[in-house]
Order: sequence, then C-alpha cells, then structure tokens
Amino acid sequence: MIFILGEGVLIYCAVALASIFLLYGDIGIEDLLAMFWVKILIVAMVTQISLYFNDLYEFKTGDNIIEMSTRLVQSIGMTSIALAAIYFLWPDAMIGRWIFFISIILLVLFLVSWRFLYAYVIHKRFFTETSIIVGDGDLARDILREIEVRKDVGYDIRRIFAHEKRKDSGDHFDSIPIQYGFDELCDVAEAEGVSSVIVALDQKRGIMPYHELLNCRLKGISVIDGESFYERITGKLLVEKINPSWLIFSDGFKKSTISRITKRLIGFILSLIMLTTLLPIMLLFAIAIKLDSRGPVLFSQKRVGENGELFTLYKFRSMKANAEDETGPVWAQDNDPRITRVGKIIRKLRIDELPQLWNVLKGDMSFVGPRPERPFFVEKLNHSIPYYKERFTVKPGVTGWAQIKYSYGACEKDALEKLKYDLYYIKNMSFVMDLSVILHTIKIVLLGRGSR
Repeated sequence: MIFILGEGVLIYCAVALASIFLLYGDIGIEDLLAMFWVKILIVAMVTQISLYFNDLYEFKTGDNIIEMSTRLVQSIGMTSIALAAIYFLWPDAMIGRWIFFISIILLVLFLVSWRFLYAYVIHKRFFTETSIIVGDGDLARDILREIEVRKDVGYDIRRIFAHEKRKDSGDHFDSIPIQYGFDELCDVAEAEGVSSVIVALDQKRGIMPYHELLNCRLKGISVIDGESFYERITGKLLVEKINPSWLIFSDGFKKSTISRITKRLIGFILSLIMLTTLLPIMLLFAIAIKLDSRGPVLFSQKRVGENGELFTLYKFRSMKANAEDETGPVWAQDNDPRITRVGKIIRKLRIDELPQLWNVLKGDMSFVGPRPERPFFVEKLNHSIPYYKERFTVKPGVTGWAQIKYSYGACEKDALEKLKYDLYYIKNMSFVMDLSVILHTIKIVLLGRGSR
C-alpha cells in the first residue's frame, strides 16, 4: 500500500512539476496548483490504472527488468490513449501538449527510480521480520518454498528447530541452519533478535514444545501456527495439512445476516443493470452463435449450488451441440476440438459467461464465489479431496478468488489447488475482498487471459 500510494504521489508530482516548469512566472505556484489540481489528479489516476492493467502492481513482474520496462512503455501508451479519449469527451480537462510531454519524461524517471528503490529495499531485506521455524517436515518445506518465491513477504528465517535428528537429516535445511531438540528454543530466539516463531510441525502430538513456546510468548515473541502463517502469505488454505479443530477455532467464516442481505442486494441490482445495458451485445453474439453452428444459442446445465442444491446454469453455447455424447462429462482442455469458431472468441472475452447474470438475478449465484461445479465431478471430488463439501456453504460465483489466482482447472490436482483458494475466500469473505476480485476479473477479461 505504501508503494502504491507513494507512486501515486510521484505521478502527481511529475505532472505538477511539468506544469510549474512551463507556466511559472505567468502564474504563481499556489494559483497554478489551485487551477490544475483536478487535471493533474486525472492524469495520475489514469496512469495508475494503466500500471495496474499492465501487471505492474504484481510483485513478480518487478523481478525482470526487461519485462518491467516493456510493461512500463505499454502503460504510458495506454495512458496516452485513455487521456486522449477523456480530452475528446471533456476538453476542459486537457493539461496542454507540452506539459504532457514533459510529464511523460518525468513520469518515466520517477517510476523507474521508485521501482528500483523498492527492489533494492526488498533485496537488502530492510523491513524483514526475523523468524524461527519449529519443524522440518513437509509443512516447513512448503512455507520455506513460498517465502523464497515471494520475496515481498519480508520474512528472514534464521534457524530451523527439529525434534530429533533422523538418518537422512543434515546440519542445514534448505541452506538454513538446523538445530535438534527444543530446549534452547527460547534462548536462541532472544539471542537472534527473533520477533516470531512459526510452529510448522507435521505431527504435534507428544513433541509440541509447549513450555518453550510459552516462554517465548511471555517474552513478547509472537508464536504463529504454520497453517495460519501459510494462509497469510499465500492467500489459500493448505487443506492437506489442516485438521477440523484448526477450522473450528480459527478466525473467519463469519456470515452475518446483514452481509448476506447486502451481498444479495448488490448482486440483484448489478445483474439487472448489466443485463439491461449489455442486451444489444448479447443479441449480436446470439445471432453469431446461431449462424456459426447448429444447435441452441444458450447452453444450460445442472450445477451444484449453495448447500448442495442443484440449479440450472446458463451460458452462451461455445461448443458443438451435444459435445459430450461420446465422451461423457469431461473437463475442457487447451485447444479443445469441440469449441466452435465463435466459441473461441466468446470464451476468450468471457462473453459466454454473460447469461449467468440471469442466475445472479434469480439468486442461484453471486457475483463472487466458488466456481459452480457439475454434480458428476462433485460426487467424485467429495471422496478424494478433504473439505470439498465446505465450498458449498456459500453461493457459487460468476467469478471468484480461485478463478483469479489459479488458471482453469482441468484435473483432480487442479480441483484441489482451487479448493485451497475457495476455502480461503469463504473464511475471509468481505465486501472489500469481493471488490478486489471483481477489479482483478475486469483486468483478466480485458487482457483475455486464462480461458479455454
């Protein structure tokens, strides 16, 4: 948040400085900013929206200088086009040609400098939290892997504590020193200046160092269970590791009557507005589907909704009619031969999903929630994936946390991975989270990503 807000200030300053450079003398600085602040704010907002849509607020993008530079140029181009459209519709918002050109030069200078500063801060670990991990099993490895991949997480693991040395154990665990036995846990934490202890034991019964952990807690050192820590840094639940008691006693899963009514009301109003405004576009694609291949325009299918109740889901047909007559129920694949010519276009643009607005209007679905699944796959996955039934405690959604965080699922392994995100959403669902999902979905749709 500091990074994004700071960049917004820098963008505003770039345009303000360009305005002062060209106009100072004719107009005082205070009068100039009073006259131009709205125009400058428009440029700043459009620029940051362009940066967002070009993935320049995704942490991984900043790791590659060439990719970052390419996306930065694309963002400036997108900003220029968007501002040209705004100025055409609202000429009074124009800041002036030369101000704009000088602003671009300053923008590039400020944005590149700000991002290099951010990368330097992350690389040097200026704001990292020093931690110790208790455990050397799969959960500890999962956590260390995520910390290594997500440089922005900001955790510096100083040492691993394990219960006992095994035959295949060494002196280091993924290059981090490992210490056997828990007797010195609290003393080492104090000596290392550790601020948190992450308990990532695969098996806790009989080996949990309660006394040492209590001492750490009483000395002001935070103690976090590994499953909660994993959830915090990844945005998903590690369903293979968590037990029912963790779900029972953890925070979240709040579903008040007010939040349910609010979500339903917003869904009803938005779906009604979108169905009304998008009707002409939907009619055009309905005609295109009919002309392109034989079969109905709409595709309907039974899906499993809230509390396991079945409902009929509607989409624009993107495959040949009766596509599963020979194969039976199967997941869609890359370059699926069953997809029609028009189907490729509407799936790429997500236009095939628009009839689901009717499902939202009726109350079968929400805008945001787990993907509605078919009964055939639900019955199969209920037996093979832990906690799969829990995803049906909320209404399915047109889009969702799992959809924006993970690509299209086409196998049981993908279903497990998406469930991790679905349960995280159900546990932490809120209006702010729904808004975040919707904004991210708009970006995915406009850039045509992740379709099959």
